[in-house]
Amino acid sequence: MSDHSRPVTGYPAYPTTAYPPQPQPTYFHVTPNPYASRPRATFVHRFFAFLIGCILITGIIVFIIWLVLRPQIPQFRVQTLTLTHFNLSSTSLISGNWDLGFVARNPNSKITLYYDEIGAAVYYKSDSISETTVPPFVQGTRNESALKAMFASVNAYVDGRDGINEERSQGTVSFNLRMVTRVRFQAGSWWARRRVLRVYCPDLSVRVNANGNNGSLVGGLKQCSVGL
Repeated sequence: MSDHSRPVTGYPAYPTTAYPPQPQPTYFHVTPNPYASRPRATFVHRFFAFLIGCILITGIIVFIIWLVLRPQIPQFRVQTLTLTHFNLSSTSLISGNWDLGFVARNPNSKITLYYDEIGAAVYYKSDSISETTVPPFVQGTRNESALKAMFASVNAYVDGRDGINEERSQGTVSFNLRMVTRVRFQAGSWWARRRVLRVYCPDLSVRVNANGNNGSLVGGLKQCSVGL
């Protein structure tokens, strides 16, 4: 029999309930550092600034060289053109020999010109008749070089047979001359890169009568146009 006068020493039993885990409280918020990528951006800016500076300095140097040297392209003129053994068949085949004498002039007072091989061709209108080459040469300052080129054609076809016969009946036939080469400019220790030089000498009238096979240039010297 239990003794109701005895003091109670235990605790009542309560049911246990499982609770979901609670998130830990956040005491501060970490924000990205806006200056973290600054070293990379600074390097890129400095690189482009250096590059622009190099371009500007190079441009200034080139401009100063141009002011000091004042480079000019060479000048060309035709002095003589002799035609021999000229013949035009009824089938538009042209034959003959063209002996050309021309002058290349260097107008520069401080620049020497170095020419590669010159390729030259004689035309009637736009039809090529014959081609040849002139050996490389060096041209000093304020210098003129007298050069020769020989063209030979055997039965080259041309579309302008009627035009040639019409001109020939009037005593002359006009030919065109084209030349192309590469030239390099040099002044002291300064060298410029090779430039392509194109020379065009139009309307070179050769006196050839209707029954003649030989002729020579009429009208004196012919200045040629020159371009790079």
